[in-house]
Amino acid sequence: MAGLFEMLQNSPLRGEILSVGAALTWAIAVLFFRVSGRTVHPLGLNLFKSFLSVVLLVLTMLLLGESLLPKTAFKDYALLGLSGFVGITLSDTFFFQCLNLLGASLTAVIDCLYSPFVILFSFLFIGERLNARQLLGVALILSALALISRSKEKGLPPRKNLLLGIGLGTLAMVTLAASIVMVKPLLSRSPILWVTLWRMAAGGIALLIFLPFHPRRRQISRPLVSSANWRSMVPGTFLGGYIALVAWMAGMKYTLASIAAPLNQLNSIFIFVLAAIFLKERVTKAKMAAVALATVGAFLVSWG
Repeated sequence: MAGLFEMLQNSPLRGEILSVGAALTWAIAVLFFRVSGRTVHPLGLNLFKSFLSVVLLVLTMLLLGESLLPKTAFKDYALLGLSGFVGITLSDTFFFQCLNLLGASLTAVIDCLYSPFVILFSFLFIGERLNARQLLGVALILSALALISRSKEKGLPPRKNLLLGIGLGTLAMVTLAASIVMVKPLLSRSPILWVTLWRMAAGGIALLIFLPFHPRRRQISRPLVSSANWRSMVPGTFLGGYIALVAWMAGMKYTLASIAAPLNQLNSIFIFVLAAIFLKERVTKAKMAAVALATVGAFLVSWG
């Protein structure tokens, strides 16, 4: 194992390797979240994922000697709180609902909307420019969604679930992108682990405050103490809320963002293939075409 880490550290392609690793790790995590969603409510799963991720991030920062409460303006903490509410409380709950309705392979198509929305919000609020290649990528992703929503092919979810899942998945990507863009200036001058920790903590605290007022609070919270459910929730959180995150950041550090971002988008292909193999999700022509269109579109949008 030590030899593997040493080889990775000395490799000139370590950034590219880590970026692909982040995509693969997130894809595996999605499979665990899909299994968890069969018995755990999206709000409960999001709450569990948020607080376990906070614990893992705190331990990591302590081991690295990073400050959990660096001296900074109150408005920075307030901004992270808002970003956490939008990007964790809302976005992740929408994402888990979408995953339950559509399954992992179709959710992979929706996931490709993240990059276009980041570009759109950056254009509207930060003044970044859009180019023809990115617009073509957006068109391909929208074509993939149109293909799925209009398809009557067997093996797809019922039309009501399909349309609701696409709507919730789109909301998940809108809120996630908005939450990232709003802290983009802060990211440029702050430690990424600190930003990630307080976004995650804010999202989890908001869920904890909201849960007692939910009419189904008992049904939501009861599965969280079941050790049987932990078999999928713990590895899903560890892989998706921790390992994939660290690999993503390291990939961005060791290679150009214009290279790392497209490699991260490979998660759509990985999810599609792994869902077919391990979850036995049916492979259809419409699904294959949609994943291909959306992945190519995401590459075009994110490649600098």
